[in-house]
Amino acid sequence: MSQFRSSDWFGKTGKMGFLYRSWMKNQGMPTDLFDGRPVIGICNTWSELTPCNAHLRDLAEAVKRGVYEAGGFPVEFPIMSLGETLLKPTAMLFRNLASMDAEESIRGNPIDGVVLLTGCDKTTPSTMMGAASVGLPTIVVPGGPMLNGKYRGTDIGSGTAVWKLTDDLKTGKITNDEYLAAESCMSRSAGHCMTMGTASTMACMVESLGMCLSQAAATPAVDSRKKVLAQLSGRRIVEMVKEGLTISKILTRDAFENAIKVNAAIGGSTNFIIHLTAIAGRVGVDLCLDDFDRLGSKIPLLLNLMPSGKYLMEDFYYAGGLPVILKELSQELAMDAITVTGKSHAENIKDEGICYNNEVIASYNNPIIPEAGIVVLKGNLAVNGAVIKPSAATPSLMQHTGKAVVFETIEDYHTRVDEPELDIDETCVMVLKNVGPVGYPGMPEVGNMVLPKKLLEKGITDMVRISDGRMSGTAYGTVVLHVSPESAIGGNLALVKNGDLIHLDVSARRIDLLVDEVELERRRLLWEKPAYHTDRGYVSMYQRHVQQADKGADLDFLVGNSGSVVTRDSH
Repeated sequence: MSQFRSSDWFGKTGKMGFLYRSWMKNQGMPTDLFDGRPVIGICNTWSELTPCNAHLRDLAEAVKRGVYEAGGFPVEFPIMSLGETLLKPTAMLFRNLASMDAEESIRGNPIDGVVLLTGCDKTTPSTMMGAASVGLPTIVVPGGPMLNGKYRGTDIGSGTAVWKLTDDLKTGKITNDEYLAAESCMSRSAGHCMTMGTASTMACMVESLGMCLSQAAATPAVDSRKKVLAQLSGRRIVEMVKEGLTISKILTRDAFENAIKVNAAIGGSTNFIIHLTAIAGRVGVDLCLDDFDRLGSKIPLLLNLMPSGKYLMEDFYYAGGLPVILKELSQELAMDAITVTGKSHAENIKDEGICYNNEVIASYNNPIIPEAGIVVLKGNLAVNGAVIKPSAATPSLMQHTGKAVVFETIEDYHTRVDEPELDIDETCVMVLKNVGPVGYPGMPEVGNMVLPKKLLEKGITDMVRISDGRMSGTAYGTVVLHVSPESAIGGNLALVKNGDLIHLDVSARRIDLLVDEVELERRRLLWEKPAYHTDRGYVSMYQRHVQQADKGADLDFLVGNSGSVVTRDSH
């Protein structure tokens, strides 16, 4: 008899076996599918409300073909899908809920291995967090980026173009009709953002961790080779089950360190820090915020891709994709780290890693920027840390002192930012409070505040901006994010007042409020903690249990893993 986990369901005799097999057979499944072959769960985050994942039904069929070819039994199941483009108040609020959905769906069902179909940015970390908590053999099939946006003879990048076009509309450089026309030009095929936003960053994270087949990260969603990769992934997961190659054997300390270095080299999203930290917490790898600075901040930028550069993910794929980055960085990486293929990165890219366009992918010895990884800032304004992405920032603002212009909430910002009488100029520092994990709740992508209209009209394109929120990986600017502790729980960000001087020094890793401790203590005694947004349901649970950004914003009771054992039968 099979020793696979699924045999505890389908291998049983008597009433229990009858029940488990019989109800599955109402889908037209023949008896020999229950003969002890590996059962492969296909965890699908398909949803028409998650546009980036709307093509995943087709991808699931390709995975099934591969599973059948390798002698497995594929079963597709849905979990909560998270689209940053539509879901309010923010998809990040529900990342941990989706991870719970994935975890319990995987654990509670007769599955021996799992294929995660992902796309829009939160669907990747949430499914990986859930799968890591269970610990079965796991492989990821990233959904792939859209084709390059094309607008009036130029390439435009998803997200990144939104910020620029919105600024141009606000200042009268383009008309509303032109603005509307660009919508269709930007999003012209299935797939996720084709900039190095968080979705692309997550796909590259998966490949650098060794959790998907080589080239899977950059292959466009509508390229026929994406379906080939899905089919091959279906074959491979069956072999992984037979080999006992579980997710915990791949997600080692070396794998996480590789991912941090690769993220720096590709100019990846700052959201990467929160998601990678949360995944590490599920497998017991102790990542701290300082690791991202120590390991990544000195890594050169090799990828010339929006928002840190010129090109888009389709160009990245044609130039050779992530294997080229791995090869260029090989002296920095643990190239012997095991991957889903059962082989190391070095073995996987032995016949790959050839660069076909040096304008898109630079060499290690001739990088785009010598040191470009995400920098961790600390100081009295961020005792537990904050982050900034130098590759997307303005060099002249990397050391700056300015007067704070404070917005207490996102609603306050929207109400006042374009008021002509707002006391602000380009030397000021924009401060947004109460958009952290607890405060919003859910930590939305609002940290890259659009500049006041009167400054845009002067030609100002960047200012120092600080918040306890996040920003889209497609965004750019001198933006300090993830301030921890956040303002809603009494971090010093809550104490900032209009006119206070704030000093940013990226090279010194400092972000400081230039107010003496006596005055801060006086303000602290007067500060009142905001009420929770609700006493109902998941949001109530989230606000009371979410950890701070520097800990990955996971729920405190989900850290660690609980394994794949189900202790009770249901009948």
